[in-house]
Amino acid sequence: MLVHTVQMEQKDRLKQAIQESGYDNPTDAWRANERILKSGRVGKDLLTSMTNGNREISKNAAAVLSRVFGHTPGWYLYGVEDAAAPRQLDIPMVSMVSAGRMRDQPGVTAADVERYVRLADLPPGDWIALGVDGSSMNRIAPEGSIIIVNRADSTLIDGKYYVFALDGGAATFKTYRREPERLQPFSFDPDHMSIPVTPETDMYVFGRVRRIIQEV
Repeated sequence: MLVHTVQMEQKDRLKQAIQESGYDNPTDAWRANERILKSGRVGKDLLTSMTNGNREISKNAAAVLSRVFGHTPGWYLYGVEDAAAPRQLDIPMVSMVSAGRMRDQPGVTAADVERYVRLADLPPGDWIALGVDGSSMNRIAPEGSIIIVNRADSTLIDGKYYVFALDGGAATFKTYRREPERLQPFSFDPDHMSIPVTPETDMYVFGRVRRIIQEV
């Protein structure tokens, strides 16, 4: 039997990377990452044209795309990941207040971004960085730490760490516990209490915390 292998084109790889990052279309992706893309001379029209296949992806554009959507520049250009090149992403950092508001919007906007955190070796996902404010999780994330959250991962697993939006918009960073179901602090301060989860609880899973950065 003759098997035909379909080779992905540049536009197909870019579409895949945008979808892996949690965006429905290039316009949403550009709005959320406007600062980085514009700094690399990738405007909204250019991103759309590259996604549609009307413009080829240049080496400069490939380098910028890799910072925003992951993969290495060679993957966008030729379909081959460069094993020697670290997979770096510029993760938008927003406040916990902004995180709470995002339950009602599809993603982060340029106006929400405080700065970017560059990290390597993250898998595909819809990544965002949040600054830790408070001591309820200070056994693993002291105040001032940065947590890296995958918004594409909302499956609750007992004992894992998540950011939740509660009561119409307040964001909180807690451990999820299943029996009984609750949001559990992990703190040296005994005054922090768990938050019971009941059928009446207005709770939205913002995303799973996969990395914590703290100053030493």
